[in-house]
Amino acid sequence: MGDAALGPQARLDVLAQGRSAPRAAGSRTEGGQQAVTTTPGEHAERFTVLRPLLFTIAYEILGSATESDDVLQDSYLRWAEVELSTVRDTKSYLAQLVTREALNALRARSRRREDYIGPWLPEPLLLESRDAASDVVLAESVSMAMLVLLETLTPDERAVFVLREVFGFDYDEIAGAVGRSASTVRQMAHRAREHVHARRNRFGPVDERRTEQITEQFLAAASTGDMEGLMSLLSPGVTWTADHGGKAAAIRRPVVGARRVAALMARLFEVARQTPAMRFETAVYNSAPAVVVYTGDHLEGLFMFEVIEDKITNLYAMRNPDKLAGITIPRSISRQ
Repeated sequence: MGDAALGPQARLDVLAQGRSAPRAAGSRTEGGQQAVTTTPGEHAERFTVLRPLLFTIAYEILGSATESDDVLQDSYLRWAEVELSTVRDTKSYLAQLVTREALNALRARSRRREDYIGPWLPEPLLLESRDAASDVVLAESVSMAMLVLLETLTPDERAVFVLREVFGFDYDEIAGAVGRSASTVRQMAHRAREHVHARRNRFGPVDERRTEQITEQFLAAASTGDMEGLMSLLSPGVTWTADHGGKAAAIRRPVVGARRVAALMARLFEVARQTPAMRFETAVYNSAPAVVVYTGDHLEGLFMFEVIEDKITNLYAMRNPDKLAGITIPRSISRQ
């Protein structure tokens, strides 16, 4: 089978096995240690170790797992041509390389966004392990609410915020990634941090078990059409936002208010009761409870819950088939 028949992830896996990695004679190791000779597979080895970190950087800049796969593939092709003797810090070097590739992709997408139909939401992320939820900073950084908020920053501000606040890179390293001076990056980081903190609702750790309990109660109320039960779990300003991209049936504008959202959910579950082939499966996406909707074997969509102070504040629904195509692929994320 040729490479063209493989998906982005599979093609990257082929590349990461060391194909096309050049042999480079290293004059020094990282940190100026004793000289070693680079083996043909060393490019792949270094990249593979850092892949969860690099994927997480790309995903938080782009809000798309599919595009992040493409960014990592392109980044590896560039990395495979690097003479490793010139690389003193692999993590910093690759983080800068991936950031530049992600920014190029983000700017290109921003130019296309004017033609996007309806609300835009990040692509849902299925985590390979729920251990990421124990890292409060990491869990919040990939939450749907945070990714939506990051969309209000400029591409450069978004990259600076992610690299500084989430991954802790220093200003000189970030400057190399975004092509700005360190002093400019410092100012951008301050501006982005103030912008995010002024609009962020969530502070401190989230009680994962309590969030699951509230979600379970909500689904139980929705399945029986218990409007009062639904409304008791919704914040007064709760918002339902659906991303359809003009490619699937969905409510075209955000629905705001506890009674309106409760009525919407009651109708959805009423349709499910009248459609025997329709089923709901609970899951966890972006470190938050989610429900995946199927009709038979066809994936219809999913919606995710944001819970703050024991109330559901946002429901994010994904109906765009382009953004549903890869949601069953588990992803590894990391800040290390």
